[in-house]
Amino acid sequence: MSLPQTSHTESDGQRVALRGHQILDTPMLNKGSAFSEEERRELGLLGLLPPHIATMDEQLERTYANYCQKTDDLERYVFLTGLQDRNEVLFYRLLHAHIAEMTPIIYTPIVGAASQHYSHIYRRPRGLYIAYPDAAHIEQMLRNAPNPDVRVIVVTDGERILGLGDLGIGGMGIPIGKLSLYTLCAGIHPATTLPITLDVGTNNRELLDDPLYLGWRHERMRGSAYQAFIEAFVAAVMRVFPNAILQWEDFAKQNAATLLERYRDRLCTFNDDIQGTGAVTLAGLMAATDVADVPLREQLIVMLGAGSSVHGICDQIVAAMCADGATPEEARAAIWLVDSRGLVHAGRNDLGDEPFKVAYARPAGCTDGWERTAPGPVTLADIVHNVRPGILVGAAAQPGAFDEALVREMASHVDRPIIFPISNPTSKSEAVPADLLSWTDGRALIATGSPYAPVVFGDRTVTIGQCNNVFIFPGVGLGVLASGARRVTDGMFVAAARALSALSPARIDPAASLYPTLEDVRIASRHVALAVGAEAQRAGVADPCEPEELARRIDELMWEPHYTRLLPA
Repeated sequence: MSLPQTSHTESDGQRVALRGHQILDTPMLNKGSAFSEEERRELGLLGLLPPHIATMDEQLERTYANYCQKTDDLERYVFLTGLQDRNEVLFYRLLHAHIAEMTPIIYTPIVGAASQHYSHIYRRPRGLYIAYPDAAHIEQMLRNAPNPDVRVIVVTDGERILGLGDLGIGGMGIPIGKLSLYTLCAGIHPATTLPITLDVGTNNRELLDDPLYLGWRHERMRGSAYQAFIEAFVAAVMRVFPNAILQWEDFAKQNAATLLERYRDRLCTFNDDIQGTGAVTLAGLMAATDVADVPLREQLIVMLGAGSSVHGICDQIVAAMCADGATPEEARAAIWLVDSRGLVHAGRNDLGDEPFKVAYARPAGCTDGWERTAPGPVTLADIVHNVRPGILVGAAAQPGAFDEALVREMASHVDRPIIFPISNPTSKSEAVPADLLSWTDGRALIATGSPYAPVVFGDRTVTIGQCNNVFIFPGVGLGVLASGARRVTDGMFVAAARALSALSPARIDPAASLYPTLEDVRIASRHVALAVGAEAQRAGVADPCEPEELARRIDELMWEPHYTRLLPA
């Protein structure tokens, strides 16, 4: 992999053509006070730095002390992004040293607040901003990327940022954060990543009226104009970066599935909101059902929400059940879907333009004879009371939707209720883990979308697993790159889920987390990458190689943040 502003790398160092402030202004080259005496003399840095030559440990101590002085999480986010824009190696070393503390700052939940305030906290450009009025120049903009060897692209149009809705150009915080996690969690070299925002306007009136808003001040483009713009973008990516993975992120549900289906067979692409969320949730459910000693195939599942994430979760559950011997019809029949209008069923007349809902709609008369709380649409409470599910998943961004009465009703019918309130950020979570444990007498198996502290219940301390895509998408990307996969298949995500589920601490200790700790995320990413690469070969989308060779390629790709001796070109 080539690096920006670098002629080539030798065994004894890396040759660079830049000098003086040019080096200090290049985040991947800047070492700050850690430049050696030789580097300072040879690279025109004499006098530009304090005389003391600091070690990495000294830099980490100073930087962490400054970080700790920040008084709120948004300030901490701004501090870390400033460090990333100044000294990228130090940024990743700091994150490695404090990964559990800082991952929620650079991504969920704090990235949501940062995206909301993006135009007010903006400091320095990172990535590419491709606005609709510049559609004729997309290829030129892609060629303006700082590194021609782009291997992973994360792109958003900012319409559905977490559970916060349309944030326009503020959505750029998501691709930047996701790509930081690719590097932190799977070792993808940061110089080969590219965040992109497609600015097609915004319908957020607060942003349009904000005098500091940095995006295109126009209502969102829709219909054929939007589709043509996306087509022009994808075509340009295929010309400029033909070997890159393109990850779609936080598109509205009416676009997310459509774009994935339209382009998945044309280039190496996937949608993390659909496939990544589906896989990471499936991994947790596999672990939880093993702990509960009721196989996934025998579970009844209620899903609150019907957006992109639920689409992916349902499809992944069906794929896993079918792999265990169920038919697609049997697998879909185990899932009850609840949207803003209640139970999704074939008797409704509003499902025609949503193929996902049609596929999972219950028969029109399926609730005949039910005990109901009230006339009208069939509610979540009605379904839990009559279906008696063993699994309840919330991805509707409806805080408090899993209330005490609902949870106690569920827990009255199953020994180990499996409850996943996975909406992000924390303010959108359907329930709080401490309440879920209290209402189920400590029997619930819980995973959440945002991080929560361990819960003390009786004489136990229950660790709450985070159903976080960070355990899936970095490893998927690593496996795709290492195997040379030409496409990303659904089977690769099922393989990723199985690999992650096998690492669940709850398989050893039922009071432990359903997911590995963030401190072990690189180990998890490597396991996921091995499974994804092997499945890519099995599916015929990657050339075969021996398992040892695949492992060697994965290890070779996993970059570690350390300073390299710089030499004049």
